[in-house]
Amino acid sequence: MNAPLPDVPEVRVVGLPQLTQGFDLVERLDLPMHLKVHGPLEPIAGERLAQLADDISLRGRGGAGFPFGRKLRAVAKSTIRRGVRPVVVVNGSEGEPACRKDTVLLNRAPHLILDGALLAAEALGARTLVVAVTRNSTEVSIRAALAERGLSDRRGQRLRARVVRTPERMVSGEASAVIRAAGGGPALPPGRRERAAESGVGGAPTLLSNAETYAQLAVAARIGPTRYAHGGLDSEPGTVMLTISGAVARPMVVEVPTGVPLRYVLQLAGAPSRPQGVLTGGYHGNWIDSMAVDNAVISRESLAAVGGSLGAGAILPIGPETCPLGEAQRVANWLAAETAGQCGPCRLGLPAAAGGLSDVLNGGGPAALEALREVTQAVKGRGVCKHPDGSARFFASTLSAFTDDLAAHVLHGGCGRPTTGVLPLPGPGYQDAVESIPSGRKLAVDWTLCKGHGLCADIVPELVRMGRDGYPVLADASVPMHLRDRAQLAVRRCPELALRLEAAPQERPERPALPPVTRKALGSGQG
Repeated sequence: MNAPLPDVPEVRVVGLPQLTQGFDLVERLDLPMHLKVHGPLEPIAGERLAQLADDISLRGRGGAGFPFGRKLRAVAKSTIRRGVRPVVVVNGSEGEPACRKDTVLLNRAPHLILDGALLAAEALGARTLVVAVTRNSTEVSIRAALAERGLSDRRGQRLRARVVRTPERMVSGEASAVIRAAGGGPALPPGRRERAAESGVGGAPTLLSNAETYAQLAVAARIGPTRYAHGGLDSEPGTVMLTISGAVARPMVVEVPTGVPLRYVLQLAGAPSRPQGVLTGGYHGNWIDSMAVDNAVISRESLAAVGGSLGAGAILPIGPETCPLGEAQRVANWLAAETAGQCGPCRLGLPAAAGGLSDVLNGGGPAALEALREVTQAVKGRGVCKHPDGSARFFASTLSAFTDDLAAHVLHGGCGRPTTGVLPLPGPGYQDAVESIPSGRKLAVDWTLCKGHGLCADIVPELVRMGRDGYPVLADASVPMHLRDRAQLAVRRCPELALRLEAAPQERPERPALPPVTRKALGSGQG
């Protein structure tokens, strides 16, 4: 199985470098080398800066792809209306195991990111800059860069700058989680949706964008929109940073102009000549097949046209020797373990979906597939952050991309291929974290005693629902640890003593499988 990606993998460039300029000279551009390579940078007034972002079609490079100019104007408008100083936040919280592009920039070109953030802060009149990071190496690099500029969080400075460390988790990089962490709270989504431009860090209007986005802004501010547009497509000018991993000979981060064929980028990393699938956009992204790879170029629009996604810039091919559903199962377990535990779709739906995929892999047949489709659909659009939606997109894409393998598992009990584990996941503690989710117990009913009172469905609706015949329908699932106490309560309060907890059956030994997170929480999967 693949080892986790290093913080700073090999870096390559196609064409002329912009963000990676100077990487061939030194491992890290300190302030003197940064100025030598890129030159000085003059402040730009607010509307001119927003117009520059519009002229180069700058969108957020963290996955959402929101136009930066619109975001900048929204913060400026809120600042004027409220008469409150705004806050600028650099989101360098790269908690996805398949992404390293922002980590590379933070480690090797931290001043380019700070250039863009400081341009925005000056244009908005901000007096606070926050940089959120997830790793030791990025924290060390960005703190050194702030010190090189004489920036700190001391009182009395014109601009106070500080670094916030967030856990290396998927949900910790979500915008609202970063804002919450920057305000001194936990790096978790707050459970309500608010526009950062209106109320972000400390309730102030907040401009939050991804590290690469600020670096792109700094490059465009130096060379101007005309020269910036010399590289890349007319509709999406400039370059993008990609992390290429999975079934490749050389995992790497590559800077590439938009418009370059996806096939060429994969060949650069040593991917299989005919991958059976390529996951685009990372673990909240979409699978595309080999034919789509031949028709796609690196751009948001082109990838979307073939069913893919640019997303967070992660591209992950898998070869023909591995079971794609087994690869997806590993990622599904990780996505379920990444839940913030704050809403039903995330806390219950994602483990149920991961368990449903395990059912399909382990011979559950058409019924297991239908249950998986139902719980995946039930998760969509109901979470308090984007993690459930992104994870549901991954599940749905997996089911639509690998129909032959799906049929082999559903109809014939397997595809005959092992799961080689080519998709990168966190280090050794990962499996322990995933396996701790199921309790190893499941609910069961003695139907000779059950009278259909429905009290169990009231106490633990995540695992029991009432069927059309008036009797309970149970998830044939290992009870998640966070529901164990309520499941025991339902057993104790059953008026007919018909409900019990028993040991969950073990996985079938003849079929190798990764441990499931949990199995389907029947019905809609609601929390």
